[in-house]
Amino acid sequence: MADHKHGDQHDDKKHGYYTGDIHNQFVEEHVDPKSVKSIWKTFWILLVITLFEVGIAFTSIPHDILIVIFIVLTIVKAYYIVAFFMHLKHENSPLRYSIILPFVLILYLIVMAIAEGNYLNLVG
Repeated sequence: MADHKHGDQHDDKKHGYYTGDIHNQFVEEHVDPKSVKSIWKTFWILLVITLFEVGIAFTSIPHDILIVIFIVLTIVKAYYIVAFFMHLKHENSPLRYSIILPFVLILYLIVMAIAEGNYLNLVG
């Protein structure tokens, strides 16, 4: 009778697949119930925000206010996508800042370009 040790690759409780290449190694899949729950939670949050955006698009809210609401909600959705689906939330700070800082600077550049363009239209 074979004695199954804790680290045995052929344990019946482990889930995974064989690579099918020349080495035919067993690759164990790590399914964390917390990760699955987090993914579904993020999905439902994004769905609710999207449905809210579609719903308010057909209301009589002034156009300028509607644009601001859409921009804010789009940034919130972008945060959830980047943080959870791209796993940036669980990375260390220097990597996060190396991605977030250029994004913030590009937004600043866009805002300044729009402000400059509007100023030139008002003056000229």
